[in-house]
Amino acid sequence: MGATAQAATAPPDQIALPAGFQPEGIAAGPGPVAFVSSRSSGAIYRADLETGKGTVINKGPGTPSLGMETLGDKLYVAGGRAGDARTLDAKTGEVLQNFKLTDKASFINDVVVTKEGAWYTDSTNPTLYMTPLDGCGPVTTLPLTGDIVYKDGFNANGITMAPDGHSLLLIQSNAGKLFKVDPATGVTKAVDLHGEVLTAGDGLYADGTTAYAVQNQLNTVAVIELNADATEGKIVKKLTDPRFDVPTSVAQAGDRLYLPNARFNTKPAPDTPYDVISVQP
Repeated sequence: MGATAQAATAPPDQIALPAGFQPEGIAAGPGPVAFVSSRSSGAIYRADLETGKGTVINKGPGTPSLGMETLGDKLYVAGGRAGDARTLDAKTGEVLQNFKLTDKASFINDVVVTKEGAWYTDSTNPTLYMTPLDGCGPVTTLPLTGDIVYKDGFNANGITMAPDGHSLLLIQSNAGKLFKVDPATGVTKAVDLHGEVLTAGDGLYADGTTAYAVQNQLNTVAVIELNADATEGKIVKKLTDPRFDVPTSVAQAGDRLYLPNARFNTKPAPDTPYDVISVQP
């Protein structure tokens, strides 16, 4: 196949979202699809990564949908200021379960799915919440202790799995710090980044010992190489792109990273354009 033919079939590196969508979270797979959440209506958009075409599969509850993750045919969604979480059928968009995580003022920001359950961060309260994968059983509330200290503003934000396959990693936005969390105890330990600060840290995704931390207002993704037990890490690269416009989260599909442009510096209107940008890691 010639170079021209290969280019003609290459997946798009920019995917248009519905006008006025106000994206925030993204999750990829299984297969060449990505799901994008709306921080305004809570709608969920499913995009075909091979064609760039897509559709809204759930119109949302009228409250935010933020961080998301898929496992099999289920999509796990953080509910922001509504203090809740939802599990959707990734094929149909049907809501399978609703969970009220807390009655406190809260901001449920992101989620990572492990074999134990779906873990959600709260940017307002020093707590993680876990919902059962099968939808049965109570919500687990895990207070965060140790090195993390909550301050005014957005605290715990993006969350992902640590290289050991058991511990969790989370980013504290207002401190620019990365923490390792023991999900059995809630004890946090700061990851030594050798003086680097993850200013405006938002979404977080790890592939083995490589972590990708989105720095939204900086229009940057910090690429961090972690040691095996995630006690320390080194920023080895900073990814940026002229098309970035305050990206908030990151997902990987194949050999590419996908980031939705939240455009926080643009006043939203019904006709405001939004998109997802794809870059090589």
